[in-house]
Amino acid sequence: MRLERILLGAGLCVLLGGCVTTNSNHEKLPTTSKAQEAEDAARIHTELGQHYMQIGDLQSALAKLKLALQFDDDYAPAHTVIAVIYERINDLPDAEKNYRRAVELEPKKGMSNNNLGAFLCRIGKSTEALTYFQRAVADPFYATPDVAWTNDGVCRMHMNDRAGAEASFRHAVDLNPKNGEALYQLANVMYLNNDFFHASAFLQRYEALGKTSPAELKLGYEIELRLGDTDAARNYNKRLQSQFPDSEQARTLNTNAKP
Repeated sequence: MRLERILLGAGLCVLLGGCVTTNSNHEKLPTTSKAQEAEDAARIHTELGQHYMQIGDLQSALAKLKLALQFDDDYAPAHTVIAVIYERINDLPDAEKNYRRAVELEPKKGMSNNNLGAFLCRIGKSTEALTYFQRAVADPFYATPDVAWTNDGVCRMHMNDRAGAEASFRHAVDLNPKNGEALYQLANVMYLNNDFFHASAFLQRYEALGKTSPAELKLGYEIELRLGDTDAARNYNKRLQSQFPDSEQARTLNTNAKP
C-alpha cells in the first residue's frame, strides 16, 4: 500500500486529468499535453502492476496493467509486463499478442526483441525466435546483449544445433564473463561432446560466481565420474542430497549413484 500511495502522489495530477502549477510570481505554467498525461498514467499503473506481480498478487497486477493500457495502448513497457502476467497464468495467446505488440512499438529495442524471442522459444517456435535474438543483439544500446546470446544458445539446444548453441554461449561469455547461465550451458555442451576436461573447467567458473542448482550439481557429478574422480563425484552427490533433497536430480542420484 505504501508504494501505491507514493506513486499515486507523484502522479496525482496525471490521474486527475492534469494540474496547473504556478511559479513564485503566480504566473501559470503550461499544462502537460494530453498524450504526455496518458503516458505518465500508463507508466504509473505499469509500475504498480510490477509491484503487485513481485509480491505474487497477479490478479491486482493484471488489473493495473489493463488500466495502464486503457490510458495509453502504445506504452510498450505495459505490454511487456502484462505479457509476463498472461504467461504466468498460462494465457499464452494473450501473452504472445502483447510480447509482439511491444516489439511493434519498439522494433529495434534489444529488450523487447529478446523478450519475444525467449517466449517463442518457450512455446516451441524456436526457428522464429532466433530472428528476434539477432535483432536484440543488433541494438547498440541494449545493455545486456549477453542475455540474448544465452537465450539464442538455449533455443538452438532445443533445435539440436549443438555447434550453433556453443557459439552463442561463447559470445555471451565473451561479453560478460560472469554470465552464470552461459557458463553452465557451456559446461553442459562440453559434457555432451565428451569433452569432460573443459566441461569441468566451465562448471568451476560457474561455481566461482557463488551459484548452485540441482542441475549444476548433478552435471558436476556426471562430469567428475567420467573424469575418473570418484571422490569429487561423491562430493557433488552429497551436496545435492544436502542442499536439494527434494529435487528430481537428488532422487535420481540417490537411486542410481555409483560411487
